[in-house]
Amino acid sequence: MSYRDNRIAIVLSDTLRYLGLQNLLTSYFAPVEISYYPDFFALHENGSDLYDYYITDAEQFLMNADFFLPRKNKTIVLAEGTVPAAAASFSHFLTLSATQETIIGQLQGFFVSESAPVPGEANKELSVREIEVLQLIVKGAINKEIADKLSISLNTVLSHRKNITAKLGIKTVSGLTFYAMMNGYISADDIEL
Repeated sequence: MSYRDNRIAIVLSDTLRYLGLQNLLTSYFAPVEISYYPDFFALHENGSDLYDYYITDAEQFLMNADFFLPRKNKTIVLAEGTVPAAAASFSHFLTLSATQETIIGQLQGFFVSESAPVPGEANKELSVREIEVLQLIVKGAINKEIADKLSISLNTVLSHRKNITAKLGIKTVSGLTFYAMMNGYISADDIEL
């Protein structure tokens, strides 16, 4: 399969991961032009909008969400383990623990269909109230606080949480936080550390 000469920025503090990615990209997806940056500051200093694609890890992605979110269709996030199905539907992940063939397949799928819509994404839309509940969850509010802030019963909050989990397939607060950031429901400033 041939690819045009893509400009790829790899933003990772880990040199070994960078070298592995560089080897895979130049071996299987040539011609490519790869630039390496140990952090986002270095990318920003050298002109961050010069690239067709970005590869980074979840930490860099979250710390620089204001930059990466508008470019989420051009960004690959490295994942340590299995990526939840719902998370995979709104971002591109590269599973580090996968076999070489799987990683190559993930990269190939990204480059071939970067702008293709994700099937079934429309039926995962949250209601306005579910988005409000989601925003409060990721800001650290407990169920009782959510009920009080939205003037709804505790049972209604629990129903909304159940519906959010069912629609997205995400059960952890960290997963919900990532989803909310990827979809622009919250910014990095909204999250309590």
